[in-house]
Amino acid sequence: MLLYFTFAVSLSHYSQPNTIMNKLFLIPFFFIFPFILQAQNGFVHASGKLIVDGNGTNLLLKGIGTGNWMIQEGYMMQCADVAGTQWQFKKKLTETIGAEKTGLFYTSWLNNHFRKIDVDSMARWGFNSVRAALHYKVFTLPIEEEPLLGENTWLEDGFVRLDSLVSWCAANHMYLILDLHGAPGGQGKDSNISDYNPSKPSLWESELNKSKTVALWRKIAKRYATNRWVAGYDLLNETNWTFPEGNNSQLRNLYGRITTAIREVDPNHVIFIEGNWFANDFSGLTPKWDNNMAYSFHKYWAYNDAGSINWIINFRNTNNCPVWLGESGENSNRWFTDCIKLMEDSNLGWSWWPVKKAGINNILKPTINSDYQALVDYWRGNGPKPTAAEAYNAVMTFSKNHKFENCSIQQNVLDAMMRQPHSTETLPFKVYNTSNTIFAVDYDLGQANYAYWDKVDADYHVSTNHYTAWNNGNLYRNDGVDIQNCTDTTSNGYSVGWIENGEWLQYTIQSEATMAYNLLIRYACESQTAKIHIEVEGKQVSESVSLSPTGSWKTWKTVTLPNIPVHAGNVKVKVVFETGGINFNYLQFRNPKTDDQTLFGHQRQL
Repeated sequence: MLLYFTFAVSLSHYSQPNTIMNKLFLIPFFFIFPFILQAQNGFVHASGKLIVDGNGTNLLLKGIGTGNWMIQEGYMMQCADVAGTQWQFKKKLTETIGAEKTGLFYTSWLNNHFRKIDVDSMARWGFNSVRAALHYKVFTLPIEEEPLLGENTWLEDGFVRLDSLVSWCAANHMYLILDLHGAPGGQGKDSNISDYNPSKPSLWESELNKSKTVALWRKIAKRYATNRWVAGYDLLNETNWTFPEGNNSQLRNLYGRITTAIREVDPNHVIFIEGNWFANDFSGLTPKWDNNMAYSFHKYWAYNDAGSINWIINFRNTNNCPVWLGESGENSNRWFTDCIKLMEDSNLGWSWWPVKKAGINNILKPTINSDYQALVDYWRGNGPKPTAAEAYNAVMTFSKNHKFENCSIQQNVLDAMMRQPHSTETLPFKVYNTSNTIFAVDYDLGQANYAYWDKVDADYHVSTNHYTAWNNGNLYRNDGVDIQNCTDTTSNGYSVGWIENGEWLQYTIQSEATMAYNLLIRYACESQTAKIHIEVEGKQVSESVSLSPTGSWKTWKTVTLPNIPVHAGNVKVKVVFETGGINFNYLQFRNPKTDDQTLFGHQRQL
């Protein structure tokens, strides 16, 4: 693009008729013009304030990050307190099972954690992009391990793996953003994120690390320069470093070096720039220094209102540049829905983090095998030392558990991200009819205040300086509804607890005929009296009923609400907790009556 600009100015300066001069300019033009067209046509690129596709159409990126695949973070490995970084995890594992078996584990991990089936599924679910978190060690050696100081040894296996990812995305017409999550030496003092080792020079303390970073990006850019499904290069993830100069000049200088190296071999792809301090401090990083550049901000645990993004909208307008929410997530379904709606209403693309880990708030959930947990407990000093064979089997099982087909698909999270930002419709979480036991935790899929109401349904600690658990039991679903284990004689393993005054849950029930039922509510309550009523299709159809204490949170009792009318078809039934303080296990419809007077007289009374 710089060549085009210089050439255009030269033509203007020599615009007077001059046959010799015209001939001199004619040859460079034909060499440069295809280069210019290639840079603008067919590739995702920046256009004013927009990111556009190869046809120049506004492109709203809806993506998800590969997370723990090429760079392991301790919290996703279940060992943040004892091995928060990948280098610490690898060191402990090597001490336990030896270097050879540790190498076999890492090969298995890279083979299993993220595969074509993952990308195929993401496309099927409605995502149009993937943000791949890269660790430099997959592609080159650390500076201290180079046979010749200052040289770069390239690891072809890493590039072949990246080739495969590019092909998987292309096959699904999905865009790929390559994100250097772990740069040589580590770009931030939050070491769990960047795999920073404070005993070695960081990216910012070593010219060799900076040069290796520049060389790696040039190598990547040269390899994918003509691939249209690669959308761009996210140069450094979440730098968090206090520079001695007191500003971001070192960050700006390194970005400039990387940009120059990329443009030597690749005029086509967007360069994504993250600020300091976890991506959001862009001071000193404007004006933009490349015509095909966008800025990436990150958003976690803050309010989802217009005020929370005014700063980035103003940044986009002031600098006439595209901005992209390159990373977000790690919250409740309510927060996910609200954030994605806020982004899309503001024409901001987004990428979620991560696609896969244990816990309730991501789409794919692997199982944590007990022997792997025992290994981590041993590292903590809380259990016996496993044999090398036992530890090796444990980590290999842990690796296999991360294969797509061995993960649970958490549909409630997926629904909150892909459907709920655009709809207030509620859908059955599970299909129940009036003859079934309807478990309390299987309330409808849908937005807060449409499928359920809970007083605490997201964490906003960046805005409030106070962390809040949205699901106190941290089990089963990712809404504000608090879910715990249940040991009642009839159970699906879970019950709703921590119920507060005014909260409610809605269920979609299939009914074959219009009848009135006795509705059985199964609950436990230690010492206080609760009060509930029932609504059907938005109308109250029961009296307010008191639920007396059962003496223990695990002592269960059934209360019956008579003559609850249910019409034929799919019916929305709501359990309203006027006064909370109970555990709720299930509801059952029993003893149907078809007498019209019972049905409609009861409705008139209420």
